Amino acid sequence: MEQPWFSIGVLRAEKNMIAVLSGGTGSVKLVRGLASQTHDINVISNVGDNYWLYGLYVCPDIDTIIYGLADLLDYDKGWGIKKDTFGFLRQMEVFGEETWFRIGDRDAATHLIRTNMLKNGKNLTEITKWMCEKFAVEIRVIPVTDNTIETRITTNKGELHLQEYWVKHRGKDDVEGIQYIGADKARPNPEAIGAIQDSDVVVIAPGNPLTSIGPMLSIKGVRKELSKAKKKVVAVSPIIGNKAISGPAAKYLEAAGIEVSPYGLAKMYSDVCSNIVIDTRDKILSKKIESLGMNVYDTKIKMSGKLDEDALGSFILKQVRV
Repeated sequence: MEQPWFSIGVLRAEKNMIAVLSGGTGSVKLVRGLASQTHDINVISNVGDNYWLYGLYVCPDIDTIIYGLADLLDYDKGWGIKKDTFGFLRQMEVFGEETWFRIGDRDAATHLIRTNMLKNGKNLTEITKWMCEKFAVEIRVIPVTDNTIETRITTNKGELHLQEYWVKHRGKDDVEGIQYIGADKARPNPEAIGAIQDSDVVVIAPGNPLTSIGPMLSIKGVRKELSKAKKKVVAVSPIIGNKAISGPAAKYLEAAGIEVSPYGLAKMYSDVCSNIVIDTRDKILSKKIESLGMNVYDTKIKMSGKLDEDALGSFILKQVRV
């Protein structure tokens, strides 16, 4: 496929746009890596794990991206604000409330402001744009929809919101299914669709395929738009060998009957994506993945620090042809 190579110089000179479909902790490292190369990025954020807690509307993936781009993210945890305090939670314990969801004091202010703005008639897109301005984040962060989608996990002991399953119960129970409640009626954010249409490259970040990326792909309008643009869509694998780089992705894939491997991931994304970046250790799978009609690129995909983030971001922009 003879196409011009992307280069950092070209990206800056011609203002080529990048759109990134992003979750939270599994995606923010790549978003930062791409942002080290160019600010011409639109991040389309998952909303399926948003959660009402203590009357506050919490948007974990949106906040993780904003905090990450604002250099406020607690790098070790992968969520929340670094050096945050937890006096709020200690007082909630005094009142007899559950405190399994670790909201820090500064983080709580974000959720409180968001909730008040929602009650005053602002939508999530408007609020997120305002938040980016307040945190001095130049890159646009766009909720995939302003409607409510709720990712629910069916287990051998009942059905739970994703946050309850993974955070409260620490993912202990067997997974029997995953549902995206409200996705069938959700209207895709026009700004998200516009970002896909206007981009030169669409990157599917290495978030959890079923709980970070899956809710977005379950919106018909989003999946349809990506299918039309699939030649410029690049997925980055969150799987090395038969294990997830982090988190419960392997457990969810197994429950959905999807092979836990870069090939299984490629097959899952094959209708919306024509390019995939896998780890060099999985290069042996290249021909098998290419049989799906996908172009395969290999490099080191595990990001253990800023140098790794920047290297992967640079690799995608310089080496992947679309």
